[in-house]
Amino acid sequence: MMGFSWKLFYVFGILFWGFSQRWRTVESNGGSFSCEFRAIYNFGDSNSDTGGISAAMSEILSPNGETFFGHPAGRACDGRLIIDFIAENLKLPYLSAYLDSVGTNFRHGANFATGGSSIRPPGYSPFNLWVQISQFIQFKARTTSLYNQLTLNIKQVLASIPDIIGQLPQAIHTLYNEGARFFWVHNTGPIGCLPVSVLYEISKPWNLDKNGCVRLQNEVAVEFNRQLKDMISQLRAQLPFARFTYVDVYSAKYTLVSDAKNIGFVEAVNFCCGNCMKKGMANGTVYGNPCNHPSKHISWDGIHYSQAANIWVAERILNGSFSDPPLSIQSACHHQTTIL
Repeated sequence: MMGFSWKLFYVFGILFWGFSQRWRTVESNGGSFSCEFRAIYNFGDSNSDTGGISAAMSEILSPNGETFFGHPAGRACDGRLIIDFIAENLKLPYLSAYLDSVGTNFRHGANFATGGSSIRPPGYSPFNLWVQISQFIQFKARTTSLYNQLTLNIKQVLASIPDIIGQLPQAIHTLYNEGARFFWVHNTGPIGCLPVSVLYEISKPWNLDKNGCVRLQNEVAVEFNRQLKDMISQLRAQLPFARFTYVDVYSAKYTLVSDAKNIGFVEAVNFCCGNCMKKGMANGTVYGNPCNHPSKHISWDGIHYSQAANIWVAERILNGSFSDPPLSIQSACHHQTTIL
C-alpha cells in the first residue's frame, strides 16, 4: 500500500474505493439501514486523479478547475470528478492525493489515482498501444493497409486483456489481507466515444456506430468489461467474506453520449477546451482557452469528462441503477445475492 500502515476495512473504486475500519451502520428515518463510511481509498487513473500527477510530474494549469474551484485543483477537468461526488454523497471531505505532500489530510482516506496509471507492472500498458494506434491513424494515409494495421493492433489489445485482468486478483487479495472487505468496482467507459478517438475516425464511417462512436474501440471496452465481470464473480467465490459491487459505468456513459442533445448537451464529439493540459501558444494560436459554457459539453478536453457530465453519471451510478448487485453506495456494506 505504498507505505500505508492503516488497516482497511472497505474498498471501492475506479478501479476501487476503500474505506477504513472506522465505520458503522446507521438506521435512517425510513427504518432502512445505511453504511456510514469514515474514509475512502481510491485507486485509478486521470479520471479520478485529484492532484497526484499534478504534484509529482506535470502541474495541471488554468483553466482546469475554474468552474467549481475557481483555480486549478489537480484535476483534469473544469470542476469536480466522480470521486468528488462520491465523497460528497458519503459526507466526507474531498480526497487528498497520496503523491501530494502539501496541505494534504489523510484522516478520511487517500487517493492513489494518478494520470496514466495501469494495473500492469511498469514498462507496458495497453494504453501505450492505443497511443500508437491514434498516432498511426493521425499520420498515415487512409488506405486499405491502414485498416489492416488498425485491425491487427485491435487484435493485439484484445489478446492482452486476459493478462491485464489477471493482475486484478493479486491486487484484491493484497488489499483483503490488509483488512479490506467491501469493493466497489467500476468497469471501463466507452473509449470509442471520446472526441480524441472520434475525430481521428470521422472520415471512416465504416468504423463509427449509430451514435458516432468508434466501433472497434468500444468493442474492446465491452470485451474488457465482460472479462472483468467474470473475474469479479470468481473473486466473490474466493473471498466469501468480501462484498463486491460491480458498477457498469460504460452503460451510464454510453447512455449520456447517445442521448446528449435531449439531455441538454451539445454533440458528444465536441469538447470545451482543446489542449487544456498543454496551455501555450503555437503559430499565433492560444491553446487552453475554454468554451463559454462548459456545462453544455460532455467532454472537457477531448479525453476527460466535464464536471456537468460527471454529475450526470454520478447521480445514476451512486443510487445503484447500474450496479450488480443493485445497491446504492450508501448500502454497499450489506450483502445481497449476486445477479451475475
